[in-house]
Amino acid sequence: MMSHTIFITGGASGIGFGIAENLAKDGHHVVLADINEQAATDAAKRLTDQHLKASAIAVDVTDAEAVAALPRNLGNLNIDILINNAGIQHVSRLEEFPAQKWQQLIDIMLVAPALLTQAFLPGMRERNFGRIINVGSIHSLVASPYKSAYVSAKHGLLGFAKTLALEVAEANITVNTLCPAYVKTPLVEKQIADQAKENGISEDEVVNEIMLKPMPKKAFITIEELAGTARFLISDAARNITAQTMVLDGGWTAR
Repeated sequence: MMSHTIFITGGASGIGFGIAENLAKDGHHVVLADINEQAATDAAKRLTDQHLKASAIAVDVTDAEAVAALPRNLGNLNIDILINNAGIQHVSRLEEFPAQKWQQLIDIMLVAPALLTQAFLPGMRERNFGRIINVGSIHSLVASPYKSAYVSAKHGLLGFAKTLALEVAEANITVNTLCPAYVKTPLVEKQIADQAKENGISEDEVVNEIMLKPMPKKAFITIEELAGTARFLISDAARNITAQTMVLDGGWTAR
């Protein structure tokens, strides 16, 4: 496989860092983008200490001007692959959901992928190669209570990917969305605690009765599975796979 330069948002931790580490081991150069500059720098160092190619950049993905300036600020690095991964969660019934927080989730998980794609797409068109991989969720396809903003953003991501795939179809650029069921990350660990509080049950009951119950396979999705799917989407074998929703859900949506 050719070596590419990959830009990953939310790259300092969780799913973003896990995918970055796996793809860096394939010989790609990964650019870890995160709102927390120190976290991004530390994460990149963890990779370079393993003799992998990595660099860090701080960016607030909701800042349109900062995002538009990224290609310029990256200097000689041409981004071949964009992985829109940055995300946050807020669990609350709608009546108590702060309006600003609702807006923030939409800005980070739906508007930002559009802004980032807008920034890197001209270069991809120029070089006639690009892979845009959005990290969606099982909640791009189904809903759970108390997550109205998150579910709305993740559903919207699928519509964005399909539309964009049509717009770039004449070039060697594909746009796809990874939709995993629960992945054990710090974000999900926090959700377990929040859901326990909201539902008045124990954390073990949240895992077994809310998170894993809808999954016939009864297992959390691993970072390696997500990275492996991204690896496939980057490959030549997937050059005609575009506008697709890659669902890693242990059978959840078969019911």
